[in-house]
Amino acid sequence: MIEPIAATLPTPSTPSTLNTLKRRLGLTTATAVVVAEMIGVGVFLTTAGMAKSVGSPFWLSVVWATMGAAAIGGAFCFGALAARRPEAGGSYIYLKDAYGPRVGFLYGWLSMLVTDPGITAAVAVGLAEYVGYLAPIGPWGRKFVAMAAIGVLAGVNIRGVALGASLLRVLAALKLGLLGFLVFWGFASGKGDWSNLLPIVAQRPGSQPLVPALIGGFIAAFFSMGGWWDLSKLSGEVRDPARNVPRALVLGVSIVTLVYVLITVVFLYLVPLERIDDKQAFAALAGEVLFGRLGGAVFSWIVIITVAGSLSALLMAAPRVYFAMACDGLFFPRFAALHPKYGTPARATLIQAVLACVLVAAGTFDQILAYFIVPTVVFLVLTVFALFVGERGRSARTPGLIAAALLFLAPTTALLALFFMDSPLRAGIGLGVVLLGVPFSYLVAPAGTTANRTEITDQDPPGEVGRKFDL
Repeated sequence: MIEPIAATLPTPSTPSTLNTLKRRLGLTTATAVVVAEMIGVGVFLTTAGMAKSVGSPFWLSVVWATMGAAAIGGAFCFGALAARRPEAGGSYIYLKDAYGPRVGFLYGWLSMLVTDPGITAAVAVGLAEYVGYLAPIGPWGRKFVAMAAIGVLAGVNIRGVALGASLLRVLAALKLGLLGFLVFWGFASGKGDWSNLLPIVAQRPGSQPLVPALIGGFIAAFFSMGGWWDLSKLSGEVRDPARNVPRALVLGVSIVTLVYVLITVVFLYLVPLERIDDKQAFAALAGEVLFGRLGGAVFSWIVIITVAGSLSALLMAAPRVYFAMACDGLFFPRFAALHPKYGTPARATLIQAVLACVLVAAGTFDQILAYFIVPTVVFLVLTVFALFVGERGRSARTPGLIAAALLFLAPTTALLALFFMDSPLRAGIGLGVVLLGVPFSYLVAPAGTTANRTEITDQDPPGEVGRKFDL
């Protein structure tokens, strides 16, 4: 009989359950995390708005390629940081090392209370919307589906990193396979028209002026291609992290960039820009051209599988931040305990899932997330700068890493400035809420200690002694 998860949660007084994450994730799973996190519903929705405003296949491809290159530059930097500090926590660890524990805490505060549950809720609702296309379930039915998806995938990731990794690899493979088939059949079917891509460079009538259109496209592409950095949160569970984390980051980002460009081209081949009216019609029209009346259902299943992979990756990676904070004495110690049987940060995963479900039920996650775009990007920029800070940063000041950092920081800081100029009040409120975490950090950890951390080892976690996994 399988006992309920809640009944077997560890107590903080069980020392053997603390800080013993197992390095079980290989290059394949690490790459799957990157691919699953990055490819969500955005590839279907964002492309339409970008295509309509930019109005040029060439410039649309330039937008994807540019932001893909920026992401690859960031991936090199995060890979170097992960090689330096191969522990659970990602940006939290790097910010704490470079700027002190309070800054690391503020990143974790933002992640736990806003961005992680907010993004989790948004992704789950996106999945439910497409389930609603297949069955008339109504608004509350969609909320139930979204919360059920969060609960099921959180449970899978609590039950063990082996199970979560296996599911993630399957979903990532299905995602790439379906998108690959979509690209192949889109061209091979002959149902499109190459003249839709002409003129390649010139903008179509009705497009926005080029510069504002490109700026809007870069912003949309930045968020559509986000999430790759979450692999660094799992560095404590990746085998040979100094080698595999950087490789997985660069490989995953490169794969996704190629997929986004190919999907964009095949959509334009199937549907002329002049027929694009809104973001949902683009995918629906392409589906109708390829599959007739079944096009909407086919695309819905593709999106559901795609989004399920993103949701699973989020619920696997994000809780490692709160776990790492608790291990360092910067969060409640109960969250430093791993599940005694499954060896996973169960409490950290549960808090993310519960907060996400609350936001789904309230239906306010999109408004909340809008206030925290600027703080999120600020922490990304600070994380990349952290690579070069202090004594440890001296070894990173090589031409290659400096070039990679500039490749990421140039467009990212430009977008950050645009966000500030577009809505300074919203940006200020978001940053103000983040700073409210400072007094709370003194309540949780008055001394700002990081002395409680135990080195992550390759020992088998409790309840799994002798079991060997090579993922």
